[in-house]
Amino acid sequence: MTDRWKSILLIIAAIACGWVSWNGEVLLLPLAMFFPLLWAMASSRSIAALVAASYFLAASRGLPQGVANFYSADLWPGLLLWVVASASFVIVHAVLWTKHRGENASRRKETDAARALRYLIVIVLMALPPFGITGWGHPLTAAGVLFPVWGWFGLSAMATGLLTMTTRLWPAAAVILGGFWLWSAATWTEPKLPDAWRGVDLQQAQSLGRDGSLQHHRDQIATVRRRIAARPDTHVVVLPESTLGFWTPTVARVWRDGLRGSGLTVIAGGAVVHPNGYDNVMVVISADAADILYRERMPVPGSMWQPWLQWNGQGGGARADFFANPVVEVDGTRISLLICYEQLIIWPVLQSMLHSPEVIVAVGNGWWTEKTSIVAIQKASAIAWARLFDLPIVMAFNT
Repeated sequence: MTDRWKSILLIIAAIACGWVSWNGEVLLLPLAMFFPLLWAMASSRSIAALVAASYFLAASRGLPQGVANFYSADLWPGLLLWVVASASFVIVHAVLWTKHRGENASRRKETDAARALRYLIVIVLMALPPFGITGWGHPLTAAGVLFPVWGWFGLSAMATGLLTMTTRLWPAAAVILGGFWLWSAATWTEPKLPDAWRGVDLQQAQSLGRDGSLQHHRDQIATVRRRIAARPDTHVVVLPESTLGFWTPTVARVWRDGLRGSGLTVIAGGAVVHPNGYDNVMVVISADAADILYRERMPVPGSMWQPWLQWNGQGGGARADFFANPVVEVDGTRISLLICYEQLIIWPVLQSMLHSPEVIVAVGNGWWTEKTSIVAIQKASAIAWARLFDLPIVMAFNT
């Protein structure tokens, strides 16, 4: 086979790998394990870049439509952002690719070692800021499917398998990882819901959080009480990102009054405005108290997090707290909170797991993802992490 046809087939395979593994079905995530093999098989640095771009663009294919929905615009701004977002992924993979040298056994071993080491660097760079800010489609996410309940050992096993996929031993790695995949698919169980907790999904589209009237908040409280009426054992209710709109003392008072006598604790999303922008937060509310529980570590780049506004003195946009509040506590339970975009990248999850949470709470306001699989991918990622660390999970999304 000529190098040209081999390169074309690698690019097609990378597109298929990204498209199928990141379609919102959690059990298909392990298909991403073949991407390191495709990258390693590239015949040149430029082909390695094209393979990386093909995988990333296929995995994040919902972005152009999502941006168009968010800004009520045509697809062109979304297409531009889609390409720009792929830059860090493509650059890292292109720079760290190394040419295959197979003159003799010794050189082949050296090449294998070099590729494995370089891909380890890729894994780390795409998991942490700054490159990890757009580190979507990270193959490590599949660890929860291949090695459920294994925790950090499962993450290490997944990383080892991915590194081996870049070497001449890839057939053995593919067989072993494939075996774990089949076993997991045959015995798969969804993560548990923690006792006395319940997530409430909403279908309020883009109106969620934009109506600040007192009547709107009273209606939301009534919705909560109605939804949990059939579950009298519920003590903690989780609502989606942005449910509360702007968080003010008046809103806090309305919710506290509305929850009086219910015995409920509500976790809901809101926004806290400050002179230089705002914080995307989750708030915990009961009849006795109402406080900010969590400040989002990584808001959506571009639409929410806009650091260039700070650089030129304009202010505005959501603040990124990067490594703040990895674990918070509600009613004596340590929880890892993941808001929307944080479910698609690596370091917020792993940072939280270092602090031994007891529950994962995943929320989002996905009205802008209509006609895409973005919310399904977020849920699949969160479920995979919950299974890896054997943690119960509560999810609440607005669509």
